[in-house]
Amino acid sequence: MQDIRTITLDLDDTLWAIHPVIMRAEKALYAWLQENYPRITERFSPQDLMQMREDVVTEYRDKGHDFTFLRRKVLGQVGAAAGYGEAPVDGAMALFSAYRNDVELFPEVRPALSVLGEKFSVIAVTNGNANLDTIGIRDLFDDVVSASSAGVAKPAREIFDVAAKAGGAANHETLHVGDHPEVDVVGASNAGLKSVWVNRHGDDWPDHLQRPDGIVKDIGELLALLGI
Repeated sequence: MQDIRTITLDLDDTLWAIHPVIMRAEKALYAWLQENYPRITERFSPQDLMQMREDVVTEYRDKGHDFTFLRRKVLGQVGAAAGYGEAPVDGAMALFSAYRNDVELFPEVRPALSVLGEKFSVIAVTNGNANLDTIGIRDLFDDVVSASSAGVAKPAREIFDVAAKAGGAANHETLHVGDHPEVDVVGASNAGLKSVWVNRHGDDWPDHLQRPDGIVKDIGELLALLGI
């Protein structure tokens, strides 16, 4: 870890828990559609919308990394089917985004990122569509690389190459930190980055996968691992 110049950080389930956030957002979105565009919810159940999303992913495989595109496409389809055209799309996306970015940071995140930012370039790397300005932590990052901006999602090598370049370091001088063994750790390792697995729940490392360079329970422990 002595030659690390850039830290790249996953967001969802690394800096905050994402499952309850998405569940609240989906519920709020459906209620909003029910109130404002009732013919949609009369025709489509929440399960129907999930199936349509899967169908859209299949149809637009080249856009599978762009969650915003996929959601807009589904909303456009249900709006058209219910006779509303594209009318629901922008309002629905604005509401979903507000809920999606209403996250609760894990308690160690803000102080740890502040310290990391004093010693390293810190780059957010995400397959999701979190808005760090809305969340209120954009100032803690030097740059943000998303799957939609990079054109590919983790674990593809290209997104890690873009992130390392954004941090101004070579791949071997870049450390990626994330919660997912394959998407984060293996993806980063295959791209020539060092990797740290955030294991909040004490899970066993999958034996068939290449091990990370380090394991921490949270971002606060990362400081000690780096000797800070």
